[in-house]
Amino acid sequence: MLKNTRIINAQIPGSQEKQQVSINSQGIIEGISPMRTESSLNSNKMILDIQEDWLSLGGIDLQINGGLGLAFPEIGEKDLPILQKICDFLWQEGVDGFCPTIVTTSIENIKRSLSIIDQFMTQQKESDHTTAKVLGIHLEGPFLNPQKKGAHPAQYLLTPSVETVKSILGDYAHRVKIITLAPELDLTNEVIPYLKSIGIIVSLGHSQATDQEAKKAFELGASMVTHAYNAMPPLHHRHPGLLGEAMINKNVYCGLIADGQHVCSTMIEILLRSSYYDRGVFLVSDALSPIGLGDGIYPWDERTIEVNNGTARLPDGTLSGTTLPLLVGAENLVQWGICEVETAISLATESPRKAINLAGISPGQPATLLRWHWNQSDNKLTWGRLKE
Repeated sequence: MLKNTRIINAQIPGSQEKQQVSINSQGIIEGISPMRTESSLNSNKMILDIQEDWLSLGGIDLQINGGLGLAFPEIGEKDLPILQKICDFLWQEGVDGFCPTIVTTSIENIKRSLSIIDQFMTQQKESDHTTAKVLGIHLEGPFLNPQKKGAHPAQYLLTPSVETVKSILGDYAHRVKIITLAPELDLTNEVIPYLKSIGIIVSLGHSQATDQEAKKAFELGASMVTHAYNAMPPLHHRHPGLLGEAMINKNVYCGLIADGQHVCSTMIEILLRSSYYDRGVFLVSDALSPIGLGDGIYPWDERTIEVNNGTARLPDGTLSGTTLPLLVGAENLVQWGICEVETAISLATESPRKAINLAGISPGQPATLLRWHWNQSDNKLTWGRLKE
């Protein structure tokens, strides 16, 4: 992390001209202003000229299922050191914070995972170690539609109710940041308002919801969609479904996997254009536990997955996730010519922060900065962390 530094000639997403960023001796951003203005914060600071490269905070990954061989639904007390290694690995991959995602499993496993991650979050809060931070837990299940379960084990799927939610969350509701559910399963219309009332963001996914059912869920307080296009009805000109309704709702953010396998580039461009780009979409990795280990066959709950070129599938061919880091998605969008460099960077760094009500790059934020370089000759976007 940079300290006591003035960065000059920076392009920052959302700014129309070159910027200068002043960082104090504690590594906190204390000012951002156009290069044409005089800065009163420049004295005794090291000058770093990034020559019109792009500058951002690190990425935020709101859907990641494990890492370095550890699946978050299987985490135990002995795995706390591995969880720290995952945080360090993600930091090296340009990620500032993430939501460990617990996919559908037994209630016993969910409760154990919540307990262990709670312990880790307490320890991490007391540590000054520079690493990716656990922002809260993402429960992707068990309240999913069996018809759109994807790779989730059917035997553990449940019908949502306030009582069941309370039973599963127990004493750890304050550690849960996001819950993915299928809104059409809640005939009482009580679950979403309850979750919102206790500060949990509701994301719609693994669902057969119609556009009207989705509209009702958004009115009740849902504000996100989990891996847009995947595990939901396709867009149709007479039946827009969950995703169609989300696209036209300016208060909803859609998570997107931009690995080139989960969604084709044409449909990604349709989603981005319809959802006002980074104002309605954010990137996720949806990475599985083998991220950081390479291709091969790995255990996954009682089954196995095969990873080939970063894509994970069950033995029957069902797409189950990826092992590509979050920022690869931003690089892909630029390489495919789908959006501008500024937008691609925002989709991985600013949009996910906004989706969970965190501040983006601004005074008062830690200077966990990435420098992005776009090579126009081959249309490649690369990045690196700025360090002392």
